[in-house]
Amino acid sequence: MSSDRLYFRQLLAGRDFAVGDPIATQMRNFAYLIGDREAGECVVVDPAYAAGDLVDIAENDGLRLTGVLATHHHPDHVGGTMLGFTLRGVAELLEQSPVPVHVNNQELSWVADVTGIAPSELTGHQHGDTLEVGAVRIQLLHTPGHTPGSQCFLVDNRLVAGDTLFVDGCGRTDFPGGDTDEMFRSLRYLAGLSGNPVVYPGHWYSEEPSAALSAIKDNNYVMRPQTLEQWHMLMPG
Repeated sequence: MSSDRLYFRQLLAGRDFAVGDPIATQMRNFAYLIGDREAGECVVVDPAYAAGDLVDIAENDGLRLTGVLATHHHPDHVGGTMLGFTLRGVAELLEQSPVPVHVNNQELSWVADVTGIAPSELTGHQHGDTLEVGAVRIQLLHTPGHTPGSQCFLVDNRLVAGDTLFVDGCGRTDFPGGDTDEMFRSLRYLAGLSGNPVVYPGHWYSEEPSAALSAIKDNNYVMRPQTLEQWHMLMPG
């Protein structure tokens, strides 16, 4: 895939879209647009804030939105109510652009409960499934731990990691559905990916907005434990 054909944009909520939204600014979520410039199609990852802004950005770049990819069910990624705030998220986007919403099978009921979208309107996937956007192939990787159905997306040696892996640290496991041991196994799986992909996280919690997997393995403390016992010493409880 040539760099001219692949369309990939990392967008910071509160800066690149949802400008002026205090919740978006505070939460520092990333959304992503991924597509094929030649085919004129793209998908959006985690459109929780100002979904119309994301559709407009894609259209201004000459692309038509054909789907939504959800890394996991938390409201700051797909919309819903949490911690006293409500985001319209994916439900708002579907009112403007009725497209498939791709989630992991383990996340179907969670996404439906949080967003109010009927499970029948969601497209469930399993680990290793691929989604084609024009000629762009996106591989869906099931990485539970932060939530039961958390998933990452691998495309053209880029890893969109959601809240499974940040440049510094990883997602919390103390919310409903979180599992510390599953998180360890998911992190070890990601550490073993070939090709040294660039990791693009779900939040900007570090100095840099992305980093090569090799650098994260060298510098991110959550990647140091090699055994479950070592992990338990780092992450007790």
